[in-house]
Amino acid sequence: MVDTLENFYKNNRNGKVLVMGAGRSGLVGRAFAMRLLHLGYNAYVLGETIVPAIGKNDLAIAISGSGRTRLILTAAEAAKEAKATLIAVTSYADSPIGKIADVVVEVPGRTKYSQFEDYFARQILGITEPLAPLGTLFEDTTQMFLDGVVAELMLRLKKTEEDLRQIHANIEL
Repeated sequence: MVDTLENFYKNNRNGKVLVMGAGRSGLVGRAFAMRLLHLGYNAYVLGETIVPAIGKNDLAIAISGSGRTRLILTAAEAAKEAKATLIAVTSYADSPIGKIADVVVEVPGRTKYSQFEDYFARQILGITEPLAPLGTLFEDTTQMFLDGVVAELMLRLKKTEEDLRQIHANIEL
C-alpha cells in the first residue's frame, strides 16, 4: 500500500484519492484522508459534497472489516468501473471487495461472531471472546496501521511535521 501511494504521489500529482468506509471504518478513513491531504495528496472522502468524479488516473481506498459492506462494495465496484486503482483494507482478503481490489491490505480484526448470546453458556462451554464489541478490533488496528502508513510516507516523501502543519486547517471551530 505504501509503495502504491508513494508511486501515485510521485507520478500522478494531479490524481485524486477517494477514501471510503462506512460507520466507524468511515471515521478511520476520514482521519486517513486528512493526513493524505496534509502530505499533499488530492484526498476526498466518499459522501462529502465536494467529491469530484474519479477515473483511470485516480486511486480509491475502500475500508471494510468484513469486505462486504454493501455501500462500500457498491462504491468500490463503481471505482473499478471508472478505471481507478482500488486498494482494499479489510480483514478478509477473499471478500467481495478484496477480490476486486488491485491491492489488498489484510488487517486482523474479529474473526467470528458468537453463536451463543448467553455469557454463562459460553463460560460453561469454554468459549472465550474478545471484550471489544463488533468491529472495534479492526477499526483500532486499521487506524494504527494507517498512521504507520502516513509515517512511512513522510519519510519516503521527505515531509516534515512542519510541512504537514502548513497544510493543516488554520481556521477551526
